[in-house]
Amino acid sequence: MIVDCPEPRELAEFWSAVLGEPVTYDDGDFVVVSADTTTSGLAFQRAPDHRAPTWPDAAVPQQLHLDVMVEDVALAGAAVVALGAVALPGDHVFADPAGHPFCLIPRPGWAPPMQ
Repeated sequence: MIVDCPEPRELAEFWSAVLGEPVTYDDGDFVVVSADTTTSGLAFQRAPDHRAPTWPDAAVPQQLHLDVMVEDVALAGAAVVALGAVALPGDHVFADPAGHPFCLIPRPGWAPPMQ
């Protein structure tokens, strides 16, 4: 998945910390966060005209929405805010530093624990 944003390195560092995965590629305008250089991950590309979503107001659509499974929603919520996320209306809904909304959701019993 490739995400448009004004500052790819900044957003990649945020998601690297949230997901616990390293930055595996960075040319300044295109930055990838993935488990390693052979797997898919999240990529961030510079979009100088990017407009941050205004969700839940539809004036600027949300563009994407990620659900991130976590062990402890309250603890993870505090951690993402400390990293630069902003709490949005709703249960455990946040915006990343570029304004993209995402949710923290409890890890279901069938999901493997994070490594």
